[in-house]
Amino acid sequence: MLAMTDPNFKIKFPIWQFLNQPLFNPKTPLVLNPSQFWQHYQVTYLERCWSRAYRPEPRFRS
Repeated sequence: MLAMTDPNFKIKFPIWQFLNQPLFNPKTPLVLNPSQFWQHYQVTYLERCWSRAYRPEPRFRS
């Protein structure tokens, strides 16, 4: 497990997406709590990945 003092430790929090949230959009509510934003971001990222169409690479086709 990486500690914060480890030189290989990298922050994976989407700071740019957190700072660029739309303010008055009724479809996407503003989340000011970073931990709640992180949970919401992970869920929406997983939903986006799950909804993508699967296309196998041509080199792996038999």
